Amino acid sequence: MEHLSGFGPLAARYDGFILDLWGVIHDGHTPYPGAVDCLLRLRAAGKPVVLLSNAPRRAHAAAAAMRAIGIADDLYTGLITSGEVTHWLLRDRESAEFAALGSRMYHLGPERDRNVFAGLELVQVERPDLADFILNTGPDDLRSPTSIAPYLADMQAALAAGLPMVCANPDLEVIRANKRLICAGTLALHYESLGGKVLWVGKPDAAVYAPVLELLGLPHPRVLAVGDSLRTDIAGARSAGVDSCWVLGGIHAEEFAADGAAEAAARDAGLAPVALVPAFTW
Repeated sequence: MEHLSGFGPLAARYDGFILDLWGVIHDGHTPYPGAVDCLLRLRAAGKPVVLLSNAPRRAHAAAAAMRAIGIADDLYTGLITSGEVTHWLLRDRESAEFAALGSRMYHLGPERDRNVFAGLELVQVERPDLADFILNTGPDDLRSPTSIAPYLADMQAALAAGLPMVCANPDLEVIRANKRLICAGTLALHYESLGGKVLWVGKPDAAVYAPVLELLGLPHPRVLAVGDSLRTDIAGARSAGVDSCWVLGGIHAEEFAADGAAEAAARDAGLAPVALVPAFTW
């Protein structure tokens, strides 16, 4: 694993890039210092960039949120979110698991994520025991963004009803404006620990990389994936067959501050990113 102080050397070695959002480009509130400059430099060099996020909302909603904090649409080639892919899967029902879900859905998540299922032929019900499946887009601000306790009753009711859970964001946690918040993945892992069935949508599943690589239109060896999460971004790059760069300034910033800790963690996970950078700066 090569240690670099900035992203510039890697930009010259690859022809296209898959970039994570939270933890690399922004913290959900503001762009990280130098991130917009990196995007501008990649655009000037003619290097295509596709953003791939485990955000549990449609791509248009994620793009609007980025515009609101100063990240313009023309700074990247395309954007795909796990929420977008979840929408496609619930709409098309091409796989046997999604075809079997039924139409009555209980949504476990905040109002802002309703766009994931808006316009689909689904009936939203008010209690898990009335549903065919549970759609998990993550904790909401009204109950708690930091503890699973307020969601345990919903999960117990869903488990008692034998409901499969669709998890639209495999992330366990995220850093928003320097505060650590839990994500849908934390709820889904607990549901699995209870014996519930979970259909995971998003990184590190190789399936979500297929439309990204199609947008880039490049051979796999010429593509570099950049992310801050060892579990989703770096593992996902391996599953997709592309090289990866690990950004330590996001979710793992405190965890792997000690010398050698990052290398040991990657090695223990059986992962081998080609490089490590402290932040997405040139």
